[in-house]
Amino acid sequence: MFSSKFWRRALLGVGLLAPVAFLQPTVAQPDPVALRPKVPINNDPKIPFEKYTLSNGLEVILVQDNSVPVVAVNVWYHVGSGHEVVGRSGFAHLFEHMMFQGSVHTGKDAHFSTLKQIGAEGVNGTTNQDRTNYFEIVPSNELETGLWLESDRMGFMLPMLDKAALDNQIEVVKNERRQNYETVAYRLSLFALYEAMYPEGHPYRYLTIGLQKDLNAATVDDVKNFFKTWYVPSNATLTLVGDFDTANAKQLVEKWFGSFPKSTKPSTVTIPAPAPKAATVTVSDPLAKLEQVSFAWHTPANFQPGDAELDITANALTAEGFGRLWRALVETKKVQYVDASQSSGGFSSIFEVQVRLLPGTTVEEVSKIVMAELSRLAKDPLDQKDINQVVTQVEAMTVRGLESVMGRAQTLQSYNHYLGDPDKITFNLDRYRTTTPEKIRAVVAKYLVPSEVVTIITKPAAAPTGGK
Repeated sequence: MFSSKFWRRALLGVGLLAPVAFLQPTVAQPDPVALRPKVPINNDPKIPFEKYTLSNGLEVILVQDNSVPVVAVNVWYHVGSGHEVVGRSGFAHLFEHMMFQGSVHTGKDAHFSTLKQIGAEGVNGTTNQDRTNYFEIVPSNELETGLWLESDRMGFMLPMLDKAALDNQIEVVKNERRQNYETVAYRLSLFALYEAMYPEGHPYRYLTIGLQKDLNAATVDDVKNFFKTWYVPSNATLTLVGDFDTANAKQLVEKWFGSFPKSTKPSTVTIPAPAPKAATVTVSDPLAKLEQVSFAWHTPANFQPGDAELDITANALTAEGFGRLWRALVETKKVQYVDASQSSGGFSSIFEVQVRLLPGTTVEEVSKIVMAELSRLAKDPLDQKDINQVVTQVEAMTVRGLESVMGRAQTLQSYNHYLGDPDKITFNLDRYRTTTPEKIRAVVAKYLVPSEVVTIITKPAAAPTGGK
């Protein structure tokens, strides 16, 4: 769920981890992390919210906070690339773009301009394997405008969807693929990784960007059917966080969403992770300057047993300054970069160790070091101090993420989506606080098996040759 390097950089940036230079070298200081009580004291932040469901199935979560005159308007549709079928890859992400093209009552391409006129900020949408979301922060006196815009594209987008609009957005997505994947060093290895991890037919195989051939083959009817299946009120959650009166907000929600007909929530078929199978794939990358190698394994889904333990493992391996692989590879100047992550998904996850080699270091040498450290973790439990450090980071970043109205909206949406209950802050933190060195050791031994690793090697392509 998080990269160890990202967490440490972020914490230093906001002053939550004091630099070593600030410590008094002549005075023996107790380790504050080591003083953590074995039984957590529950003083976690609580977000007072109200959750209810309209008669048509739309979920609504309201958090009234009148401290700042803005409101986060946040809609999650519970569909991502993991819900696509063979031959229809990229549709979830395509709709992220289509939803900004305009609807019957707003007019064509009016979403951004309307929000700009009322002083909104943070306007965007994102897609991943599990969900698609749309959000904006509006001045509190313009809440109704934000609700109107979200309502109109939920209920009245299809009449504006014609072949010209579809073709336009398909070209936008193709350009995004070129810009964010095909012309960025080492990004080709991401496609190779997922194709090696997931077999043909598995919905996680082709990333959210999808296959160009599937997008080229898409018809207006195909896209409309996707919308009619997934973009229904019963498959969406509207969350409002900010400066409003709850009773008035309920009236506005009912006004703009309550008249939609009752809908049937689409069924989701959980696709388990494939059986572990070792593989090695080599990618030739014309933009890469150094050789890179990734080691990957299938791991438990988001919030499932083992997920938090593997987050902690990632940090213990590659945290800058003290991570075991950081010391063995970066500190010894064998590699330029090493990172590990537990990339959590709704169906299953991927644990990945990524290493960028310096000249003179071989893949075989790096592989031997990585597998030795994993074998060590599978036999000898981590020190409690290492675990406590990660717990401190998770707690700090959780609190930091709740400071903004949009941060709270996204947090509640995430817990609601994956766990069915927005009130899961303490549950999530306790996954880290109550684990043990032995639990972590057992999870590593079960999932990070050297003989089951998928290895992706990225080699810089040979420089082109030719005349003057």
